[in-house]
Amino acid sequence: MNVIKKVIDLGDGRTIEIETGKLAKQADGSVVIKMGDTMLLATVVSSKEAKEGVDFLPLSVDYQEKYAATGRIPGGFLRREARLSDYEVLISRLVDRALRPMFPEDYHADTQIMISLISADKDIMPDCLAGLAASAALSVSDIPFNGPISEVRVAKVDGQLVINPTVTQLAKATLEFIVAGNEHDINMVEGESAEIQEEELVEAIKFAHTAIKIQCLAQKELTIEVGKTEKRTYSHEHSNEELQKAIYAATYDKVYAIAGEASGKDERSAKFKAVRDEYIATLGEIDDITKFLAKKYYHDVEYDAIRNLVLDEGKRLDGRKTTEVRPIWSEVGYLPAAHGSAVFTRGETQALTTVTLGAKDAEQMIDGAFINGYQKFLLHYNFPGFSTGEVRPNRGAGRREIGHGNLAMRSLKRVLPVDDSNPYTIRIVSDILESNGSSSMATVCAGTLALMDAGIKITNPVSGIAMGLITNEMGTKYAILSDILGDEDHLGDMDFKVTGTKNGIVAVQMDLKINGLSYEVLSNALNQAKDGRLHILGEMAKTITEVREDYKPHAPRIITIKIDKEYIGAVIGPGGKIIQEMQRETGATISIEEVDNQGIVQIFADNKAAIDAAATRIRNIAARPEVGEIYEGKVKSIMPFGAFIEIMPGKDGLLHISEIDHKRFETMDGIFQVGDEVRVKLLDVDKQGKLKLSRKVLLPKPDAAQ
Repeated sequence: MNVIKKVIDLGDGRTIEIETGKLAKQADGSVVIKMGDTMLLATVVSSKEAKEGVDFLPLSVDYQEKYAATGRIPGGFLRREARLSDYEVLISRLVDRALRPMFPEDYHADTQIMISLISADKDIMPDCLAGLAASAALSVSDIPFNGPISEVRVAKVDGQLVINPTVTQLAKATLEFIVAGNEHDINMVEGESAEIQEEELVEAIKFAHTAIKIQCLAQKELTIEVGKTEKRTYSHEHSNEELQKAIYAATYDKVYAIAGEASGKDERSAKFKAVRDEYIATLGEIDDITKFLAKKYYHDVEYDAIRNLVLDEGKRLDGRKTTEVRPIWSEVGYLPAAHGSAVFTRGETQALTTVTLGAKDAEQMIDGAFINGYQKFLLHYNFPGFSTGEVRPNRGAGRREIGHGNLAMRSLKRVLPVDDSNPYTIRIVSDILESNGSSSMATVCAGTLALMDAGIKITNPVSGIAMGLITNEMGTKYAILSDILGDEDHLGDMDFKVTGTKNGIVAVQMDLKINGLSYEVLSNALNQAKDGRLHILGEMAKTITEVREDYKPHAPRIITIKIDKEYIGAVIGPGGKIIQEMQRETGATISIEEVDNQGIVQIFADNKAAIDAAATRIRNIAARPEVGEIYEGKVKSIMPFGAFIEIMPGKDGLLHISEIDHKRFETMDGIFQVGDEVRVKLLDVDKQGKLKLSRKVLLPKPDAAQ
């Protein structure tokens, strides 16, 4: 073995170690990244040739956590790792988005990157090491790659910026972003924050970039040490320079003119296609390669014409100014049977969003290798084919849907009320009915409106906007676009989504397709995004300005009761008998757990009577008898020395024969029958918790009676 290691110093006593040459040596590149007890194995394999007719990079990135890494056995029937969880998909997307722009544009070979968590330190987040691991595997391979890159998490803890914070630190963070880039530029940002200002975000990105540069330098040194500075040669593309020039000359002016007509999406697409088909028809009988190249070169014409229209004339495809947001209309309460609903439409993008309120037993159980527990706020995003006028099979949520839904979830969870004032499990579902640019931002806006319609006391409304960027080749001229169209996203250099309240930013997702974005341009984009966000908030306020005072009449109700820890068992009963009986007889759903040495009981029902009935029974079980109080009790049993009286459910006290009356009884015969109701006073509770009762003290004394 020729094992080579590099150590990266994080500057605070922590280190990251990169090792290659020991594991998975038949892969084109493999490394093990180690930080504390956390270890990631990253491998990369790329085919030597590309498939015919492919003009893109078929890159797949899979991040998976092995349960053995945390000393756990997977749940479920099979007891083995299955399909990737949403959490693993999100990390896979972070790595993919950071790496994809760094491959040569003409490299089209199937490429697979696999990253596995093989050992876990419970206080070290592995996701912030996955990008470094993947890039390092590429760096020690002969696969063409314009890297290296790295990813780090930057957080602000107690007012200080920290790189790759621990799990403990992260719980106190006011901002946390995963930032990716190379030694010169940033190309990906994703994360959330507590209503921060634009300047604070830029500061955090700059701080992260400093750490990224150090990690990129270590990878470059590693590449030299393993002798992989020379990458494999490839030739994946057919070319026809004469055809390219001919298409450009014949179609550019026509495409430029159509782009400037400010027509709708479908009309514009039809006109562009007509120009392409008209030109291809002039070529007569051509082979498949020539037809493929003609379509590719025509796409390049569209790319140049649309971008030049923006840069030269400041005109966009739909005729808007660069800072202008498309027309917005919205409606709440559209679905009468839902607990909360909203329709949000911005231009040709429309989201129909619902809020459903559930009890504690509706929480989602997270059973991952590294992260496990329960989640009471869920957001699901659906993007059916008809939203773009396409026929597409419905095969469930893909990686795109999971990623877009996660961005909206990050945004809205920041404004949800704290647990004490929000007892519900909340599920938001956003169904995209139309899409032409940033349906995830429409989901944020519609989700806010639906929460307000449902009566959830959010701290502030949230809106979101997608920003674009178009630059010339020299980077001397640029245009920042507010509220981008789908075509502007596809043909632009940046997709920058920003969500926030009137007070500041709550979530960000940025992807760059070019190198050389200056912090000045980034700051300008953020400030322009702020103007757009505030405008959208103003449009939303035309529909609803305040959270509804109460939940919908048909929405379920929840109340929370706190009881002493010692009564938890009494409420549940042997084998759950008591709690099951209460649920069956009242129709309410009851959950109970111990928190901070208290019993927290949640009662969930769709009518007040059921809640009140269950609450009364629980309060009676958990109530403490008060010395001096008078109770209407019931005789439970009779003994020679007195009777046991139940003064509360499950709480019996002794009414001694001497405390029954002022007159003396020699025997208990004939005084009471089991089931008789008796009015008694609690005289004392001894150290063993036994209750001493008296009936005599409530009766007039014989002298007073005379």
